[in-house]
Amino acid sequence: MTIKSMTGFGRGELEKNGRVWTAEIRCVNNRYLDLKMKLPRGYTPLEEKIRKMVAETHLRGRVDLMLSVSGDFSDLQEVKVNMALAGGYRDALQALSAEFGLVSEITPQILAAYPEVLIREQQDEDLAIVWEMVEKVVATALQNCDTMRCQEGKTLAEDLTGRLQFFEKTIGSIEKSIPELLEQRQKNLQERLDKLLANVQLDPARLAQEVAVMADKTDVTEEIVRLRCHISQFTLFLTEESGIGRKLDFLIQEFLREVNTLASKINDAAVAHLTVDLKSELEKMREQVQNIE
Repeated sequence: MTIKSMTGFGRGELEKNGRVWTAEIRCVNNRYLDLKMKLPRGYTPLEEKIRKMVAETHLRGRVDLMLSVSGDFSDLQEVKVNMALAGGYRDALQALSAEFGLVSEITPQILAAYPEVLIREQQDEDLAIVWEMVEKVVATALQNCDTMRCQEGKTLAEDLTGRLQFFEKTIGSIEKSIPELLEQRQKNLQERLDKLLANVQLDPARLAQEVAVMADKTDVTEEIVRLRCHISQFTLFLTEESGIGRKLDFLIQEFLREVNTLASKINDAAVAHLTVDLKSELEKMREQVQNIE
């Protein structure tokens, strides 16, 4: 049983050449796959590759992925000389010396001290090399997140199985009570007719017809059969690998529809109490199903 919850967290980290790449993934339930990514500057071209990796393990849910990189970037720093500007400073210094009869030695250090003569530029990383690191940390984060989702999915499946067993047991109790309920209603009908008609002789065929109509209105055989069919289908879905959340949610709706029909047909206080219990369980099951992928 590998049911997955849509709630999870995963982290991956890799250190190489003085830099540390870190990926963190957080996910919660959502009707569709909604992926939000936060990537370092210059990593945007890798977004589609990361999106494909996430889609392989997440069918739906809100997924937030944050990728960061820190460490030594000195190899990407390049210092350039603005030769034209340095020449301008030199010419200006020489003109000053000539004009005022000054003696000065113009050195590279003097020129370099002037603004914007030396320019430090940040070079872009080689994304082909970067992807090797990013792919590994994202894969690790996804794997750790998947492990957490499977663990929670197992817990959800166990809870749903227990509630389903209670649901089936309650349906059995209702089914067992129906013959006694019909017998009591027939007896009540006979007593009311005896009081109303007093000494009038009632046609047995007519009484049998009324009893048959009453029994037909109270017959919930179809509803019980469908409920048991839904229980079997629900149990089967819980053994599937993934992507069963929508199926289970649909079955919960069908469960509720049949229970409502059953309750309206029988219209008995004791049975009404049991159907309230069934609806309560269905609501709890619905909440759990909302977290299943």
